[in-house]
Amino acid sequence: MRIPPRTRRALTRLVRDASFLALGAPLHLFLGFLLFMVSGLVWEIVAGRDSTAPVILAFALMLTAGSVPVLTVAQRGRFRRLLGIDIPHPGWRRPWRQLGYHCLAGTLFGSLEVLVLGLLLASVAASLTWAWVYALPWEWRVEHLGYSVQAVYVSVAGLLVLAAVPGTAAALVRLESQVVPALLGRSREEDLVRRVEDLTASRAGAVDAADAERRRIERDLHDGAQQRLVSLALNLGIARATLTELPPEAREVIDAAHREAKEAIEELSSLVRGLHPAVLDELGLDAALSGLAARAPLPVRLRVDLPRRLPPAVETVAYFVVSEALTNIAKHAREATRAEVTVTRLGGILRLVISDDGPGGADPARGSGLTGLTQRVRSVDGTFRMSSPVGGPTMMNVELPCPS
Repeated sequence: MRIPPRTRRALTRLVRDASFLALGAPLHLFLGFLLFMVSGLVWEIVAGRDSTAPVILAFALMLTAGSVPVLTVAQRGRFRRLLGIDIPHPGWRRPWRQLGYHCLAGTLFGSLEVLVLGLLLASVAASLTWAWVYALPWEWRVEHLGYSVQAVYVSVAGLLVLAAVPGTAAALVRLESQVVPALLGRSREEDLVRRVEDLTASRAGAVDAADAERRRIERDLHDGAQQRLVSLALNLGIARATLTELPPEAREVIDAAHREAKEAIEELSSLVRGLHPAVLDELGLDAALSGLAARAPLPVRLRVDLPRRLPPAVETVAYFVVSEALTNIAKHAREATRAEVTVTRLGGILRLVISDDGPGGADPARGSGLTGLTQRVRSVDGTFRMSSPVGGPTMMNVELPCPS
């Protein structure tokens, strides 16, 4: 006989829910039984009836405290195996919440589970009453006709209760699946803390990956396209110097191509330095900032106080912060005559102070390069503060976390 798919799914759910409740009942009632025993021992001690009650009470309390984490692990396994619900480990910072669940909510759930399982067994037994009576000899059924009629009533009642049991069991399972993870799992605050930690780690990975990609692009440009342009400029220079018998028009073309090649090399060199300067990897932040200060269009006073090398991601952000700041000073603070950059490390914080004597009035909210600079600082959980009153001076204060 083939069972219809809908009926088969209903039976599968009923078996799963019944198994879930059957496993939960002893786990829920175990601690309730221990507490009942503890209350009895306390009564014995108060009444002074048993001299060994204090020793037994101490053992019962130790057993109660030790069973809480075991019961929590067992409950998490029950939800994971039977319902596919993974309850995050609550940790050991809030053991009272687990104890409260097993003592109060657990006892209530255990009683309801026993009740639903009892209804299931009783309804199955009652629905089979008429079949049991039918299996008796015909003479007995005729002689006890009243019992036969009552068996029919009991079977009908059992079938009605049995029809309501699956819905009741499913409702209890849904109730537990909503309440138990909230009490035995991590709290909302713990989930937020864990989420922030995960996001911080993933963002740090993204920053490192982006920095590695910039390094790769810089290396490919330096070793590939830039070398080809240098070779092209060299060949054009040799052609200009050796091919003296060419017509003037041809020499002009070679001269123009040679100039274009040299300008392309200069632009590509600037682009490579903008992606990731090689000196930053080879000599560190101090040397890289010295190169920036030397190439700046205005005098820059640089002071760097770093006892040792910084993490690569921090060095990269610090370098581009100073580079962008000096570029903005040269572009927007046209009346500035000097700039000053100070780099110091205080414990786990790298502090950058960049100032100029320009007319001031810079505003990061107007969408200038300061917006991208602020975003770059925030990518490593840094802070960016700026003071630029009208009339000057302008001062940037950047603090970058710098783990040891």
